[in-house]
This record gives sequence, structure tokens and C-alpha cells, in this order.
Amino acid sequence: MPTLQILGGVVAGIGIGYIIWYIRHQLAAKNVDFDIKAKTLKAKEEIQTMMDEAKEKAEKIITEARDKHDIREKELITLQEKFLQKEELLEARRNDITNHEQLLKTKIEEIEALKVEARQKLDERAKKIEDLAKLTKDEALDLLKHEVAKDHQDDLAKLMATFELQKKEELGKRAQDILVSTIHRLASSTASEITVTTVQIPSDEIKGKVIGREGRNIRTFERVLGVELLVDDTPGAIIISSFDPVRRQIARVALENLISDGRIQPAKIEEFAEKAKSEIHEIIKQQGEAACLELGIYNFDPRLVALVGRLHFRTSYGQNVLNHSIEMAHLAAMLAEELGADVYISKAAALVHDIGKALDHEFQGSHIEIGIKVLRKYGVDERIITAMKSHHDDYPHETIEAVIIQTCDMISGARPGARRDTVENYIKRLTDLENIANNMEGIEKAYALSAGREIRVFVNPHDITDMDAYKLARELAQKIESSLSYPGEIKITLIRESRIIDFAR
Repeated sequence: MPTLQILGGVVAGIGIGYIIWYIRHQLAAKNVDFDIKAKTLKAKEEIQTMMDEAKEKAEKIITEARDKHDIREKELITLQEKFLQKEELLEARRNDITNHEQLLKTKIEEIEALKVEARQKLDERAKKIEDLAKLTKDEALDLLKHEVAKDHQDDLAKLMATFELQKKEELGKRAQDILVSTIHRLASSTASEITVTTVQIPSDEIKGKVIGREGRNIRTFERVLGVELLVDDTPGAIIISSFDPVRRQIARVALENLISDGRIQPAKIEEFAEKAKSEIHEIIKQQGEAACLELGIYNFDPRLVALVGRLHFRTSYGQNVLNHSIEMAHLAAMLAEELGADVYISKAAALVHDIGKALDHEFQGSHIEIGIKVLRKYGVDERIITAMKSHHDDYPHETIEAVIIQTCDMISGARPGARRDTVENYIKRLTDLENIANNMEGIEKAYALSAGREIRVFVNPHDITDMDAYKLARELAQKIESSLSYPGEIKITLIRESRIIDFAR
């Protein structure tokens, strides 16, 4: 019995719990439905609000677009009216022009008819005059000219003379003004170069090393470099003497390097001589490049630029040829500007006008002929060659640039102290002396020393024997006597030296 009661109570409790759960579940479902309906209603209200706002915006945009369209339409109507007015105006003007053209054609035809009529009347009148005078028109004109010239011949001659004199004075004054202005703008200094170079030494003890035992060092130096060393009582200095500026500079560099090295001996002298030659060749290249850079000339062949640099060690009547050429180039550029000539052609022609002097000791002919060949070889503009070849009147002046180059050459060379005729004559005599020796068979090289009072000749010992050497020296002396004019006597020193080199391995 109690068990049944307990079981019934459990069943009743379960039933009551289920009923309670069911009631709660139904209430929760109703709440969810209510929330869904509330949210749905709210969303519909928001959508309706958005649609109303969008509708208002759309109506506003449509209204603005309609207003703009109306304004644009009014503007287009206004423009169309203006266009029609202009078109009507143009049409009226076109009609006026057509009428004017027709009127002009009519006038031209009338004028042409009048011209023909007038010409006929003039011809008839001239015919009548010719018949009366029994002279043609040309005969009457010639007669009139002859009578006028006869009556006023003296007056015309005086007038022409006066006019010619005035023009000469005006042109002379103008030319003088141009030259004075140009020279004033280029007031460069000038200095004549001499034939000796002084090398400073730290102490007089160096002189003994330079001379060497029994003079072997100084003899080797003079033999290798072709200069004369003057080691005298002058304190702190050794003088290098040679008429050839390139030799002097090579000797100066070699001697300075030897003194710095301290090991002065024949082998070192030969080694430093070769190094000095390389250094001088580099200086020559730099001088040529610097000259072209200064003048703004950039299209020359590098080999031609090197030849320009060689002029740095060349003198003409004591005047440095490269400095002279650069000075001429500046003068030529200024004159060309004043006269309306080609500035570049004038500058370039002035720079290379003496280029033949860089090679005149190697080739036969005047420096102008050599220069023309060199410039054509390196593809220089023919206008430059035409301008430079007339500066000594060897060729006619074909262009205004040629006249400018000759004028600049005379201006630069005529500066006070710029040139020395005696120096040039002296150097020419020494050059001729060396050329006589170098052109003889069997002689390897020859150097003129002691201001031309001695010539030192070196021969190949394999080709010339001792007996041949005596004979060659005598032949050279006779050739010098017959070819040159010189004061006093010239000492000929012929050197035949055998050098045998072998290697122990």
C-alpha cells in the first residue's frame, strides 16, 4: 500500500512537472512570436522611412536636373541665336566682298585699257620725236650722256676722288678701331726664350758626381741626351745648354731625377734619360689638350693635339710657338666676331698655323707645306687649311679668315720683345749643322754643342772602322765648310764606341 502511494505520488509529480514545463514552453514561444512580430513591424517602419527619404531625394535630384536642363536649353537657344546672327553677318560681308571683287576687276580692266592706250600714244609720240630729230631713242640717250659727261668731267673726277679719300679714311679708322679694341682685350705678356736651362742643386758636391771619374758621367749624359752641361763656378747651379728646347727639357728632368736618386753613373743616366723622355712626351700631350680646351676646340684628332703640344717646346725668333699660337687664336676669335667671320674656323686655323714647325726638323719643306700635309692627313676641315696656309703670303687669301690669320700673326709677332732675329738665325745655323751630319751615310746621330763651335757625331762601330772614322770626319768637315757660313772654327768630335752585352744564367 505505501509503495503504491509513493509510486502514485511520483507519477503525479511527473505529470505536474510536465504540465508546468508545457505551460512555460508555450509562454516562451508566444514571447518569441511577439518579439519577431515587433521586430518585423519595426523593420517595416524603417524601410518605409528610408523609402520616403529616398523618394524625397530622388524628387529633389529630378527637380535640380530639370532646372539645369532648362538653364542649358535656354543657353543653347541663346547661342543658336547668336550663331545665326553671325552667320547672317558673314553672309552679308561675303556678298560685300564679292561685289568689291567684281568692282575691282572692272577697275583693273579699265586701267589696263588706259595703260595700253597711253603706251600707244607714247610710242606714237616717240616715233614723231625720232622722225623730227632724225635720232633713235638710244642714240639720243647716248648723246645726252656724252654731253653731260663732257661738261662735268672735272667735277665728277673731283667728286670721285673726294669720295674715295673719305671712304679710305672711314675704313682705315674702322679697321684701326677694331684692331685697337681687339689688342686691348688681349693684353698678354710676352717673353723671349733662351737656349740654356739652369738646374738648381742642393750643394756643390753634386757637381763632382755629375762629372764622374775622369768625366765619364758628364760625357755619357751629353752623349745620350745631346746637350752640353756647363759645370762651372756658379754656386748651386748646373747649366744645360742646347738650342733644341725639347732636348733641354728632357735633360733637365733627367738631371733632376738623377740628383734626387743620388746614384749618378752611366747606366742610371741612360735609364733616367728614357724615363725623362716619357715624362716630356706626357707633358707634350697635356700641353696640347690644355691649349685645345682653353680655346674650345674639341674635334681634333688626338695625334694632331699631341703635335700642338710639341709647339710648347718650339721657338720662333725666341718666341714660344704654342703661346704665340694661343695668343693668335684669341686675337682671331675677337677679330672674327667684329668682322662677322667664322669664329671657330679662325680660332682653329690660328692654333695650327705653325703646326709644321713641330715636324720641320723631320721632313723637308717649309713649315706651311708640312702643316698642310699634316692637317689633311688628320682630316681637318679644308676651310681651316685654307685660312692658315696664307699667313706668309705663300698662297692667295681666299677667305676673310685667311686675312684675319695673317693679321693676327703680324700683331702677335710684332709685340715689343716678342721675337729676336739673332736667336732664330743662331738656332737655324745649329739645326743646319746637325742636318748636314745626320744626312751623311754611317752617322747614327749628331748633336751641335758649345753654341755651334762643336759637333759631336756618333757612328755605328759595325759599319764604320777606325780608318773609316778618320775619313768620315774629314768629309764632314769639308761638307760643313762648303755649306755653312760661321765665325771661327767648328770642332768635329766623332765617337765610335763598341758596347757588348751578354747575360750569365
